[in-house]
Amino acid sequence: MLPGTMRAIEISEAGGPEVLHLTTRPVPEPSTEDILIKIEAAGVNRPDALQRAGAYAPPPDASDLPGLECSGEVVAIGSGVTRWKIGDKVCALLPGGGYAEYATTHQDHALPVPEGLTMIEAAALCETFFTVWTNVFERGHLQAGETFLVHGGTSGIGTTAIQLAKAFGARVFATAGSAEKCTKCAELGAERAINYNTEDYVEVVKSATNGRGVDLILDMVGGPYIARNIRALAVDGRLAMIAFLGGPKAEINFAQIMAKRLTVTGSTLRPRSVQDKAVIAEALCTKVWPLIDAGRIAPVMDQTFPLEQAAKAHRRIESAGHVGKIVLTLR
Repeated sequence: MLPGTMRAIEISEAGGPEVLHLTTRPVPEPSTEDILIKIEAAGVNRPDALQRAGAYAPPPDASDLPGLECSGEVVAIGSGVTRWKIGDKVCALLPGGGYAEYATTHQDHALPVPEGLTMIEAAALCETFFTVWTNVFERGHLQAGETFLVHGGTSGIGTTAIQLAKAFGARVFATAGSAEKCTKCAELGAERAINYNTEDYVEVVKSATNGRGVDLILDMVGGPYIARNIRALAVDGRLAMIAFLGGPKAEINFAQIMAKRLTVTGSTLRPRSVQDKAVIAEALCTKVWPLIDAGRIAPVMDQTFPLEQAAKAHRRIESAGHVGKIVLTLR
Protein backbone atom coordinates (compact mmCIF):
# COMPACT_ATOMS: atom_id res chain seq x y z
CA MET A 1 0.00 0.00 0.00
CA LEU A 2 1.54 3.29 -1.10
CA PRO A 3 1.35 6.33 1.15
CA GLY A 4 -0.63 9.36 0.05
CA THR A 5 2.11 11.87 0.83
CA MET A 6 5.89 12.06 0.72
CA ARG A 7 8.78 14.20 1.86
CA ALA A 8 10.25 16.44 -0.83
CA ILE A 9 12.52 19.42 -1.29
CA GLU A 10 10.86 22.41 -2.92
CA ILE A 11 12.17 25.75 -4.15
CA SER A 12 10.34 28.44 -2.16
CA GLU A 13 11.53 31.25 -4.46
CA ALA A 14 14.40 31.94 -6.83
CA GLY A 15 17.61 32.40 -4.90
CA GLY A 16 20.56 30.73 -3.20
CA PRO A 17 20.70 27.29 -1.57
CA GLU A 18 18.77 28.61 1.43
CA VAL A 19 15.54 28.65 -0.63
CA LEU A 20 15.47 24.83 -0.67
CA HIS A 21 13.00 23.65 1.96
CA LEU A 22 11.70 20.29 3.15
CA THR A 23 7.97 19.96 2.50
CA THR A 24 5.20 17.39 2.12
CA ARG A 25 3.69 16.66 -1.30
CA PRO A 26 1.20 14.11 -2.66
CA VAL A 27 2.84 10.98 -4.05
CA PRO A 28 2.64 11.32 -7.87
CA GLU A 29 0.63 8.82 -9.90
CA PRO A 30 2.14 7.21 -12.99
CA SER A 31 0.43 7.91 -16.30
CA THR A 32 -0.09 5.22 -18.96
CA GLU A 33 3.56 4.67 -19.89
CA ASP A 34 5.16 5.88 -16.68
CA ILE A 35 6.67 4.06 -13.73
CA LEU A 36 6.58 5.25 -10.12
CA ILE A 37 9.94 4.92 -8.37
CA LYS A 38 10.47 4.77 -4.62
CA ILE A 39 13.70 6.72 -4.55
CA GLU A 40 16.76 5.51 -2.68
CA ALA A 41 19.15 8.20 -3.93
CA ALA A 42 19.03 11.21 -6.23
CA GLY A 43 21.83 12.90 -8.14
CA VAL A 44 22.56 16.60 -7.70
CA ASN A 45 23.47 18.46 -10.89
CA ARG A 46 24.22 21.97 -12.11
CA PRO A 47 20.81 22.30 -13.80
CA ASP A 48 19.22 21.81 -10.36
CA ALA A 49 21.14 24.81 -9.07
CA LEU A 50 20.18 26.83 -12.14
CA GLN A 51 16.51 25.96 -11.61
CA ARG A 52 16.79 26.98 -7.95
CA ALA A 53 18.30 30.32 -9.01
CA GLY A 54 15.44 30.97 -11.44
CA ALA A 55 17.57 30.49 -14.57
CA TYR A 56 16.30 27.11 -15.82
CA ALA A 57 12.54 26.67 -15.71
CA PRO A 58 11.18 23.10 -15.84
CA PRO A 59 9.12 22.09 -18.89
CA PRO A 60 5.39 22.83 -18.53
CA ASP A 61 4.47 19.17 -17.93
CA ALA A 62 7.29 18.44 -15.45
CA SER A 63 7.34 18.55 -11.66
CA ASP A 64 8.41 21.86 -10.16
CA LEU A 65 10.60 19.94 -7.72
CA PRO A 66 14.31 19.78 -8.61
CA GLY A 67 16.09 16.52 -9.38
CA LEU A 68 16.82 15.01 -12.80
CA GLU A 69 18.07 11.51 -11.94
CA CYS A 70 17.57 8.87 -9.29
CA SER A 71 17.83 5.23 -8.35
CA GLY A 72 15.21 3.17 -6.59
CA GLU A 73 12.52 0.51 -6.80
CA VAL A 74 9.57 0.42 -9.16
CA VAL A 75 6.47 0.44 -6.91
CA ALA A 76 3.70 1.20 -9.42
CA ILE A 77 3.31 1.12 -13.20
CA GLY A 78 0.97 2.64 -15.74
CA SER A 79 -1.38 0.46 -17.75
CA GLY A 80 0.84 0.66 -20.84
CA VAL A 81 4.13 -0.24 -19.18
CA THR A 82 5.77 -3.38 -20.57
CA ARG A 83 9.48 -2.93 -19.78
CA TRP A 84 9.34 -3.03 -15.98
CA LYS A 85 7.48 -4.74 -13.21
CA ILE A 86 6.87 -3.83 -9.59
CA GLY A 87 9.96 -4.63 -7.53
CA ASP A 88 12.52 -3.92 -10.26
CA LYS A 89 15.56 -1.87 -9.25
CA VAL A 90 16.29 0.93 -11.71
CA CYS A 91 18.24 4.10 -12.28
CA ALA A 92 16.41 6.73 -14.26
CA LEU A 93 16.47 10.05 -16.02
CA LEU A 94 13.68 12.25 -14.65
CA PRO A 95 11.88 15.29 -16.09
CA GLY A 96 12.05 16.70 -12.55
CA GLY A 97 10.97 15.70 -9.08
CA GLY A 98 14.01 13.71 -7.95
CA TYR A 99 14.42 15.50 -4.63
CA ALA A 100 11.59 13.47 -3.11
CA GLU A 101 10.70 10.04 -1.79
CA TYR A 102 8.82 9.12 -4.99
CA ALA A 103 9.00 10.25 -8.63
CA THR A 104 7.57 9.21 -11.98
CA THR A 105 9.31 8.88 -15.32
CA HIS A 106 8.62 7.34 -18.72
CA GLN A 107 9.36 3.62 -18.80
CA ASP A 108 11.90 4.09 -21.61
CA HIS A 109 13.96 6.56 -19.55
CA ALA A 110 14.85 4.00 -16.90
CA LEU A 111 17.77 1.58 -17.07
CA PRO A 112 18.75 -1.45 -14.99
CA VAL A 113 21.15 -0.84 -12.12
CA PRO A 114 24.55 -2.00 -13.44
CA GLU A 115 26.19 -5.00 -11.81
CA GLY A 116 28.44 -4.17 -8.90
CA LEU A 117 27.16 -0.63 -8.31
CA THR A 118 25.44 0.51 -5.15
CA MET A 119 22.14 2.34 -5.43
CA ILE A 120 23.96 5.56 -4.48
CA GLU A 121 26.37 5.09 -7.38
CA ALA A 122 23.51 4.20 -9.72
CA ALA A 123 21.79 7.48 -8.85
CA ALA A 124 24.82 9.32 -10.25
CA LEU A 125 24.64 7.84 -13.76
CA CYS A 126 21.81 9.05 -15.92
CA GLU A 127 22.02 12.84 -16.20
CA THR A 128 25.73 12.84 -17.00
CA PHE A 129 25.81 9.70 -19.14
CA PHE A 130 22.83 10.81 -21.26
CA THR A 131 24.45 14.24 -21.70
CA VAL A 132 27.91 12.96 -22.56
CA TRP A 133 26.69 10.24 -24.91
CA THR A 134 24.49 12.52 -26.99
CA ASN A 135 26.98 15.39 -27.21
CA VAL A 136 30.27 13.51 -27.55
CA PHE A 137 29.26 10.50 -29.60
CA GLU A 138 26.03 11.42 -31.39
CA ARG A 139 26.36 15.15 -32.04
CA GLY A 140 30.16 15.27 -31.68
CA HIS A 141 30.80 12.08 -33.69
CA LEU A 142 33.91 11.13 -31.70
CA GLN A 143 35.73 8.19 -33.26
CA ALA A 144 38.51 5.89 -32.09
CA GLY A 145 41.91 7.44 -32.72
CA GLU A 146 40.64 11.02 -32.61
CA THR A 147 41.67 13.64 -30.06
CA PHE A 148 39.19 14.95 -27.49
CA LEU A 149 39.33 17.81 -24.97
CA VAL A 150 36.84 18.19 -22.14
CA HIS A 151 36.72 21.24 -19.91
CA GLY A 152 35.92 20.80 -16.22
CA GLY A 153 37.53 17.39 -16.15
CA THR A 154 36.64 16.63 -12.51
CA SER A 155 32.98 17.61 -12.77
CA GLY A 156 30.35 14.89 -13.10
CA ILE A 157 30.28 15.52 -16.84
CA GLY A 158 34.06 15.65 -17.08
CA THR A 159 34.78 12.44 -15.18
CA THR A 160 32.20 10.64 -17.31
CA ALA A 161 33.47 12.08 -20.59
CA ILE A 162 37.10 11.19 -19.87
CA GLN A 163 36.22 7.57 -19.13
CA LEU A 164 33.87 7.10 -22.08
CA ALA A 165 36.15 8.75 -24.63
CA LYS A 166 39.09 6.68 -23.42
CA ALA A 167 37.05 3.47 -23.46
CA PHE A 168 36.04 4.11 -27.09
CA GLY A 169 39.61 4.65 -28.21
CA ALA A 170 40.14 8.42 -28.26
CA ARG A 171 43.14 10.38 -27.04
CA VAL A 172 41.82 12.44 -24.14
CA PHE A 173 42.81 15.84 -22.78
CA ALA A 174 41.10 17.62 -19.89
CA THR A 175 41.27 20.93 -18.07
CA ALA A 176 40.99 21.33 -14.30
CA GLY A 177 41.75 23.98 -11.71
CA SER A 178 44.43 22.41 -9.49
CA ALA A 179 47.29 19.95 -9.53
CA GLU A 180 45.23 17.50 -7.47
CA LYS A 181 42.33 17.67 -9.90
CA CYS A 182 44.68 17.22 -12.84
CA THR A 183 46.05 14.09 -11.19
CA LYS A 184 42.51 12.72 -10.91
CA CYS A 185 41.87 13.41 -14.61
CA ALA A 186 45.02 11.47 -15.48
CA GLU A 187 43.95 8.56 -13.27
CA LEU A 188 40.65 8.41 -15.16
CA GLY A 189 42.39 8.20 -18.54
CA ALA A 190 43.39 11.69 -19.68
CA GLU A 191 46.65 11.60 -21.62
CA ARG A 192 47.32 15.17 -20.50
CA ALA A 193 45.50 17.16 -17.81
CA ILE A 194 45.88 20.92 -18.09
CA ASN A 195 45.75 23.26 -15.08
CA TYR A 196 43.82 26.21 -16.50
CA ASN A 197 45.13 28.47 -13.74
CA THR A 198 48.76 28.01 -14.75
CA GLU A 199 48.70 26.76 -18.37
CA ASP A 200 47.19 27.78 -21.72
CA TYR A 201 45.16 24.82 -22.90
CA VAL A 202 45.31 26.01 -26.53
CA GLU A 203 49.09 25.86 -26.52
CA VAL A 204 49.18 22.55 -24.65
CA VAL A 205 46.87 20.68 -27.05
CA LYS A 206 48.57 22.21 -30.07
CA SER A 207 51.94 21.02 -28.78
CA ALA A 208 50.61 17.54 -27.95
CA THR A 209 49.14 17.15 -31.44
CA ASN A 210 52.11 18.54 -33.40
CA GLY A 211 50.26 21.77 -34.10
CA ARG A 212 47.14 20.08 -35.45
CA GLY A 213 44.69 20.71 -32.60
CA VAL A 214 41.96 18.43 -31.25
CA ASP A 215 39.08 16.89 -33.16
CA LEU A 216 36.36 17.53 -30.56
CA ILE A 217 35.89 19.80 -27.55
CA LEU A 218 33.13 19.39 -24.97
CA ASP A 219 32.65 22.74 -23.22
CA MET A 220 30.43 23.90 -20.38
CA VAL A 221 32.30 27.16 -19.74
CA GLY A 222 31.52 29.27 -22.80
CA GLY A 223 32.30 32.99 -22.55
CA PRO A 224 36.04 33.58 -22.97
CA TYR A 225 36.63 29.91 -23.82
CA ILE A 226 34.62 30.01 -27.06
CA ALA A 227 37.17 31.86 -29.21
CA ARG A 228 40.02 29.88 -27.63
CA ASN A 229 38.21 26.61 -28.37
CA ILE A 230 38.01 27.53 -32.03
CA ARG A 231 41.76 28.15 -32.08
CA ALA A 232 42.37 24.79 -30.37
CA LEU A 233 40.37 22.76 -32.89
CA ALA A 234 41.87 20.86 -35.80
CA VAL A 235 40.65 21.13 -39.38
CA ASP A 236 37.16 19.54 -39.54
CA GLY A 237 36.98 19.82 -35.74
CA ARG A 238 33.78 20.01 -33.70
CA LEU A 239 32.82 22.11 -30.70
CA ALA A 240 29.94 20.86 -28.54
CA MET A 241 28.49 23.33 -26.03
CA ILE A 242 26.42 22.09 -23.08
CA ALA A 243 26.50 25.01 -20.61
CA PHE A 244 27.75 28.56 -20.18
CA LEU A 245 29.24 28.93 -16.71
CA GLY A 246 31.38 31.77 -18.11
CA GLY A 247 28.52 33.38 -20.02
CA PRO A 248 26.75 32.67 -23.34
CA LYS A 249 28.30 35.47 -25.42
CA ALA A 250 31.67 35.89 -27.09
CA GLU A 251 33.30 37.70 -30.00
CA ILE A 252 34.66 35.17 -32.49
CA ASN A 253 36.23 35.22 -35.94
CA PHE A 254 33.95 33.24 -38.23
CA ALA A 255 36.66 33.17 -40.87
CA GLN A 256 38.45 30.63 -38.67
CA ILE A 257 35.35 28.43 -38.70
CA MET A 258 35.24 28.59 -42.50
CA ALA A 259 38.95 28.08 -42.99
CA LYS A 260 39.06 24.99 -40.76
CA ARG A 261 35.61 23.67 -41.75
CA LEU A 262 34.52 23.57 -38.13
CA THR A 263 31.18 22.44 -36.74
CA VAL A 264 29.76 24.24 -33.70
CA THR A 265 26.86 22.50 -32.00
CA GLY A 266 25.16 22.31 -28.63
CA SER A 267 22.19 20.89 -26.83
CA THR A 268 20.21 20.75 -23.62
CA LEU A 269 18.81 17.45 -22.40
CA ARG A 270 15.74 18.26 -20.30
CA PRO A 271 13.52 19.79 -23.02
CA ARG A 272 14.11 16.97 -25.51
CA SER A 273 11.22 14.73 -26.46
CA VAL A 274 10.30 11.46 -24.78
CA GLN A 275 11.37 9.64 -27.94
CA ASP A 276 14.73 11.44 -28.13
CA LYS A 277 15.57 10.45 -24.56
CA ALA A 278 14.40 6.89 -25.19
CA VAL A 279 16.82 6.59 -28.13
CA ILE A 280 19.70 7.79 -25.95
CA ALA A 281 18.72 5.35 -23.20
CA GLU A 282 18.71 2.45 -25.66
CA ALA A 283 22.17 3.39 -26.95
CA LEU A 284 23.52 3.56 -23.41
CA CYS A 285 21.98 0.21 -22.51
CA THR A 286 23.54 -1.43 -25.56
CA LYS A 287 26.93 0.25 -25.76
CA VAL A 288 27.82 1.68 -22.33
CA TRP A 289 26.09 -0.36 -19.61
CA PRO A 290 28.14 -3.47 -20.53
CA LEU A 291 31.30 -1.42 -19.84
CA ILE A 292 29.96 -0.47 -16.41
CA ASP A 293 28.92 -4.08 -15.73
CA ALA A 294 32.48 -5.13 -16.57
CA GLY A 295 34.00 -2.55 -14.22
CA ARG A 296 35.72 -0.61 -17.01
CA ILE A 297 33.76 2.58 -16.24
CA ALA A 298 32.28 3.78 -12.96
CA PRO A 299 30.80 7.01 -11.65
CA VAL A 300 33.25 9.09 -9.65
CA MET A 301 31.64 9.91 -6.32
CA ASP A 302 32.24 13.08 -4.32
CA GLN A 303 29.87 13.38 -1.32
CA THR A 304 26.44 12.25 -0.19
CA PHE A 305 23.93 14.26 1.84
CA PRO A 306 20.58 13.24 3.34
CA LEU A 307 17.57 14.68 1.52
CA GLU A 308 16.94 17.32 4.17
CA GLN A 309 20.47 18.70 3.60
CA ALA A 310 19.87 19.53 -0.08
CA ALA A 311 21.00 23.11 0.55
CA LYS A 312 24.41 21.82 1.69
CA ALA A 313 24.62 19.68 -1.43
CA HIS A 314 23.97 22.78 -3.58
CA ARG A 315 26.63 24.74 -1.74
CA ARG A 316 29.03 21.91 -2.42
CA ILE A 317 28.35 21.78 -6.17
CA GLU A 318 28.54 25.56 -6.49
CA SER A 319 31.83 25.74 -4.57
CA ALA A 320 33.57 24.02 -7.50
CA GLY A 321 35.54 22.01 -4.93
CA HIS A 322 33.87 18.71 -5.74
CA VAL A 323 35.36 15.86 -7.76
CA GLY A 324 32.67 13.76 -9.42
CA LYS A 325 29.05 13.39 -8.41
CA ILE A 326 27.09 14.63 -5.40
CA VAL A 327 24.10 12.54 -4.31
CA LEU A 328 21.16 12.92 -1.92
CA THR A 329 20.22 9.79 0.03
CA LEU A 330 16.72 8.82 1.16
CA ARG A 331 17.16 5.37 2.69
